[in-house]
Amino acid sequence: MECRLCPRKCGADRENGNIGVCGVAGLKIARAGLHFGEEPCISGKRGSGTIFFSGCSLKCIFCQNTPISREGFGKEITTDRLCEIILQLQDKGAHNINLVTPTHFSDKIGEALKRVKSRLYIPVVYNCGGYEDIDSLKSLSGLVDIYLPDFKYHSGELAKKYSGAENYPEIVKKAIYEMFFQVGRPTFDNEGMMTKGVIIRHMILPGCRHDSMAVLDDIREIFSPDDILISLLRQYTPCYKALQIKELSRRLTTFEYNSVTDYAASLGFNGFTQQKESATLEMTPKWDLSGV
Repeated sequence: MECRLCPRKCGADRENGNIGVCGVAGLKIARAGLHFGEEPCISGKRGSGTIFFSGCSLKCIFCQNTPISREGFGKEITTDRLCEIILQLQDKGAHNINLVTPTHFSDKIGEALKRVKSRLYIPVVYNCGGYEDIDSLKSLSGLVDIYLPDFKYHSGELAKKYSGAENYPEIVKKAIYEMFFQVGRPTFDNEGMMTKGVIIRHMILPGCRHDSMAVLDDIREIFSPDDILISLLRQYTPCYKALQIKELSRRLTTFEYNSVTDYAASLGFNGFTQQKESATLEMTPKWDLSGV
């Protein structure tokens, strides 16, 4: 079967062991457990029940998770095992089930969620890079409660240079609209934990503050400020191939970050910001197959 799950539509026969553009064939995960590094309304006090999938259909040269996104670390599991992991995380007290980099496994994830959804009393979070195929997203309608996509770039030139996906800007705008269509405006429980809605993440890159502002303009053209939440990330840390790129080989300045957060406020957006101390690799999980 030719794989068409992501916008790359590479056509790899992954069912028979052929590796796709995403770098993987079968269902593969690197870690599963309670995680506290997400937005407050996702992590809460008990943690988010996070499943880190191996492989990625984007080729970001600044990726902080290269062992699992590019180097193939992880363990292949069955859909049955994925169902067990989801329910085990719920039993551990997770506020939600957080599927990280799920794009290229959306078919297997959808199958697992259909089987366990009736036993879940916590929301399901689809935590992705924003580079999503609309048909794949539609297949998840009614199974995902919270969408947590990136919106990385306004410029196709930057998207091509830094993530190998020149069509990223046009793809992500259609994707986030479909996400909103499925889950609607943000809702919260009595503990302040998100139960439905979309949080759009944007990581500001050094030297790219004007593109970041253009991203916010793009979002504002699609949504009113009450429709979604914005999470502006300051956590950029030079690593992987970015260390070889002059403009990306430094951390973000306070001026760059504040200029973008101020602009977001001027557009009326609500959401989350990060402290300067977040620019570290210490929050990156240990890839040790725990919970797999």
